[in-house]
Formats: sequence, structure tokens, C-alpha cells
Amino acid sequence: MGIQKDTVKFNVGGRIFQTTATTIANAGRDSFFGALFDDNWDLRRQQQPNSRQEFFIDRNPDCFAVLLDLLRTGDLYIPSNVPERLLCREAMFYGLTDHVRLAKWGPFDGNRLKLSRSVTGRAPGDGTAIRAGPDGGCCVAHGSMVHVFDWMLEEHPPINLDYQRVNDIGWINAENVLISACERLGKGDGGMGLFSSSTGDLRHKFNVVHDNQIKSFTAGALGFSPDYKIFASCKGRSNEYGIGVWDQVTGKQMDFFYESPGWSLGDADKLQWLNGSNCLLVATLFPRKDNCYISLLDFREKRMVWSWSDIGAPLTIDEKRVRDAIAMEECNSICVVNEYDDLGFIDLRVNGGSVRWSSRSRLLKGKMPDEPCYPKLALHNEQLFSSMNDCISVFCGPDWVLTSRLRRSYGGSICNFSIGGDRLFALHSEENVFDVWETPPLPVI
Repeated sequence: MGIQKDTVKFNVGGRIFQTTATTIANAGRDSFFGALFDDNWDLRRQQQPNSRQEFFIDRNPDCFAVLLDLLRTGDLYIPSNVPERLLCREAMFYGLTDHVRLAKWGPFDGNRLKLSRSVTGRAPGDGTAIRAGPDGGCCVAHGSMVHVFDWMLEEHPPINLDYQRVNDIGWINAENVLISACERLGKGDGGMGLFSSSTGDLRHKFNVVHDNQIKSFTAGALGFSPDYKIFASCKGRSNEYGIGVWDQVTGKQMDFFYESPGWSLGDADKLQWLNGSNCLLVATLFPRKDNCYISLLDFREKRMVWSWSDIGAPLTIDEKRVRDAIAMEECNSICVVNEYDDLGFIDLRVNGGSVRWSSRSRLLKGKMPDEPCYPKLALHNEQLFSSMNDCISVFCGPDWVLTSRLRRSYGGSICNFSIGGDRLFALHSEENVFDVWETPPLPVI
């Protein structure tokens, strides 16, 4: 690689900057500066003999100075004369967005999270869902509206589904958002659509085909696999009850797992793809149904390979009120939570086994809030997260010991939360506000 004495000059908007090849190489191969180096990371020489190593860039010099200092030190200092949005725009031009993000907040750690800011929504009514984007942004569903925020938490044009209630949202990538919605009786709409996250424009509508005919349907919970498949729970007017599968690239339907009698797939609350077993977790939970149904579907063999239900279980309150579920493949178990924030574990190696409730995880004490929300679960970097009322609890270790709690009193109970882009987003129910939690960057030594 180019050694420290290899220097390069940049003329940026009339100002001269001089730095080393080593500093510029910190930008990475995929950045604007990557083209300045050969395959061995040696600085390319200009073709003209005796030419100076000076490159002209017609961009903002103040922002360039900040970004160059970031490459030198790993630290981000934004002077008062540089608007942060302008700096972020320039960082995008140079391919340094990830560098700026990593300098503003560090790699995700649930035990070190700090409240960064709160964002007040603009849509009336309770929030349906919040989903973290891959680049640190998020999208929030309220009724028939979806509000999309970039990683700087600037809102893009909202997506309006014209009174179709949004059931779930998911990110395909930083540019595209997938939305599932209810069918409106007599309208023939509903289903799923792919929208631009920046403009809100509809890019593709996904269809369900049954008996060689396109059917209108209600799409519910969404799930994604690494090989670019989209999964959605579906309810149609005929026999279109089950889990549909679509190709993320072509948008074509690939498969459909029909709901068997006595089971519930079309009303699923959660879908989760399991990479190790190549199966899909499908969970239909109380109160959407009077009973809870959790299953693993193998689409290669077109069969249900594991299942659990509270039908016929002892009539105890805890067993009847599973509110959320998440698969933990490395532990061969499924974690569930009830409305008292008790964690329970079901052994994946035993079909139809019982729930082993963990009483030490009981966190709720005192009076219930006026508008309690159902608890939610998430698993990230071997840390387990569980929301309850206005608090999110973090569990770690082989025994899932409570290690920290995130709480903010404003906004009421947490109705949904999501982790992605090294951030945690928590959506409150009462004041239409969501919180952004980040891990502070480690000090630069």
C-alpha cells in the first residue's frame, strides 16, 4: 500500500488540501477516492509527465475539510458554520456515509444504549408498527399512512394508502419499502406493494394467484429470507388462506402454503425466517385468535415440521396469553412472552412441548398503566429485548439474565419497537412519538 510519504493534493472549490495516501485509503474501495488507487492500494500516478498530484473537485470545501479530518482521526467534529444536512449530503457524494454514521454512534450494544432524540409524528391515531431501516432510518405506520425517515431522521413524502389499513411494513433495502394492507370490501385492492422510500411512489404490486386467477387478498405479517424471498400471511375470499412466497427481484409469486384445517396461518402476527433450518416461523397469537398457534414450515417439503398450540393446555392465565414469540436457533428454543412480561421457552426438539416459564424475568410491579400495550420481543447480537408498557428490558447470557432497561416516561406505553442500522426505535402509543436509542461511539485514543 502507498506509504506515508505519498502525498496528494485536492483543489476543492478553490481551496487546496494536502494529505497522505494512507489517509485517503481509509475511505475504502467503494468510496469516491477508491479510484485513486490501483489493485495493490498504491496511489495511481497521473498520466502526464511531471504533473502534480492535484485533483480538482467542484464541491463544498468546508464539508471536505470536516470529512478529511474524519478520515485522519476517526473523530467527527462539525463546526457551527457547516449545516449537518449539507455535510451528510457531501458525505453521500464521497461515499462516506457509513464513516459519518459510525462516528456519530457506535456499533449496537443493548447494554450501552442512550436516548438520542424523540420524533413527534404527524399522523393521528395509534401507531401500527415501526421498522428500522438498514441504514439507520425507519418507517412508521399509522392507520393507512406510512411515514418514512432517512438516517438523519428527515421525513420523506409520506405513503398514503387511501384508507387501506396498513398491517405490516418491511425494508427491502434503503431505497424500497414493502407494505402489507387490508383488502377493502368491494374494492379489489389490499395485498402488498413495493414503494420508493424517498418519493413514496408505488413501484410494484404483488399478486396472489389461485386456480390460475389473480385474487384480491389481505396481507398481514411480513418476513424475508437471505435468498431474496418475501413471505406474507394472506387471507382471501376463497381458499387463499395461508403463507404466500414471492421473488423479491421479479415480484412473481413462487409458492403458497395453504392453511390446514384446525390451524391458523393466514392471521399470523409474526413471520421469521430461520437460516439454520431453512424454515419459516409462523406465530398467530392472542388476542387475534382465542388460541395461540406457533409452527415451523418447510417449503421444500411443503409440510409443517414443528408446531405448538395452547389448545388443550392447562387453563392457566399465563398459558393462554402468549403475546409474542421469537425463534432462537442456537438455543434450540422459541422464546415467548405473556402480558406480565414473563419470558417462556419452548424446546424446538420436542413437537408440541410445554412452555417453561421463567419467573425471574417478571419485571412488572405496581399499577398497570391506563393503556397497556402488548409486549414485543426482538433478538439482536445475542441479546434479547422485551418491551413492556413504557420500558424495554435487555437480557443476556445463556440464562438470559436481565442486564439493563430502557425507559422514557413521555409518550405512554411502547406499542412496537425495532432494531436495525445500529439503532433501536421505540414507538409510543399515546402521544404519537417514537424514540431513537443509539450506542455512543467509543472514545478515539
